[in-house]
Amino acid sequence: MNFIRKDVFKLAVPILTEQLFVMSLGVVNTMMAGHINKEAVSAIGMVDSINNIFIAFFSALAVGGTVVVAQYAGRKNIKRANEAVKQALYSAVLISLAITTAMWIFRKQLVTLLYGSADVQVIDYAYTYLEITLLTYPLVALNLSANGVLRGAGDTKTPMKITMFMNVINVILGYCLIYGVHIKNFKISSLGVEGAAIAIAVARTLGAVMVFIVLLRGTAIVKLVKVAQFNFDRKLLKPIFGVGIPASVESFLFNGGKLITQIFIVDMGTISIAANTITNSITNMLNIPGMALSIAATALVGQYMGRKDSSGAEDCLSYLNKVSTICLVVLALISVPAAGFLSSLYTTDSSIVHLCVNLLRVNALFIPLWSIAFVLPAGLKGAGDARYTLVTSIIGMWIFRITMGYILGIPLKMGVIGIWLGMYIDWLVRGILYYMRFKKGKWKSLVLIK
Repeated sequence: MNFIRKDVFKLAVPILTEQLFVMSLGVVNTMMAGHINKEAVSAIGMVDSINNIFIAFFSALAVGGTVVVAQYAGRKNIKRANEAVKQALYSAVLISLAITTAMWIFRKQLVTLLYGSADVQVIDYAYTYLEITLLTYPLVALNLSANGVLRGAGDTKTPMKITMFMNVINVILGYCLIYGVHIKNFKISSLGVEGAAIAIAVARTLGAVMVFIVLLRGTAIVKLVKVAQFNFDRKLLKPIFGVGIPASVESFLFNGGKLITQIFIVDMGTISIAANTITNSITNMLNIPGMALSIAATALVGQYMGRKDSSGAEDCLSYLNKVSTICLVVLALISVPAAGFLSSLYTTDSSIVHLCVNLLRVNALFIPLWSIAFVLPAGLKGAGDARYTLVTSIIGMWIFRITMGYILGIPLKMGVIGIWLGMYIDWLVRGILYYMRFKKGKWKSLVLIK
């Protein structure tokens, strides 16, 4: 257990730091938008529900590259690990370009279809924010895929440093562009929501350029060579997509379900939309340890399975699940007395703050369920067990979260709180199913690479 603890923290601490900055990027934008007006923060929250579907899709697709590189790294097969890096990167970028093109063509129709009942000002802000941020999808895909293969090779410090730099740029540029700056003869006009979108686009561009340069220069294990020469390698793409496609479909359906619950909330009014956006932002920050450990779980379990040490993989995943649960419970308990203060950082609207406080209190009751619902499946994917997690995610989201969220939120008139209770029911169901899979141990016999 001492060996596992050292192994876990060596990989997880940089990921934890990275996730802190990843979440702060969205949090700072939401805070600054919240001080423009409630329409602005509502629009950003609505558009991010769309953006997050594709960002999560690219992130899940990158899991295939992470797992394959991790397993080859575990076997000390550096040549095949590097070949897998190239296949993962190029595939992700090509897929993202196709998605970006389709999204650009139908961008206005999509916003109108999903959020047409929102206030006119909210819709106008949403158009602006989506038009700019969707153009960064290929950069997001490149960044996520590159960071994924670096983690698979055991390098979590490089993604951490790049993400920290991205967030510094986003915060400084975001403030300047959202509110405007006038120092002597130097002046930047206030751009509001458009400024928030431009800032995050610039940060993502710089991050993608930096991580690409890192791969060109190479690390101890991975290096991108002969960039202009590329041929699809079916033998490598099969395990990459064998994990990545089920994971990305799972992510797409999961986040698509979240989008549907967002649509339920749109009809509840601007205050509910804003409170949902703000509380999501706060809970994402509170959940940073859990997210970091779930990311670490995929890489670590992949490396253990690559070494053909299934017992070590099981012990490691069990340990990660326990640590994640403890961290989340502690942070949730702290969030209860601090709920009012945290919410007031985003807005001065007392109605929104009151609703946020109630949501955070409910969240503290159910947060212990999160780890078995998300850390365990992340580890199962590291072993190549992506199809089971896909089916389980569909059951939890589409049968329980959407259905129960609708019933509790709308017919039973519990509002946003009812929508969130549907989410916790989803966590409980999938957590039970994942725990059963983990204990039965069938995943330990899977063979992803030969």
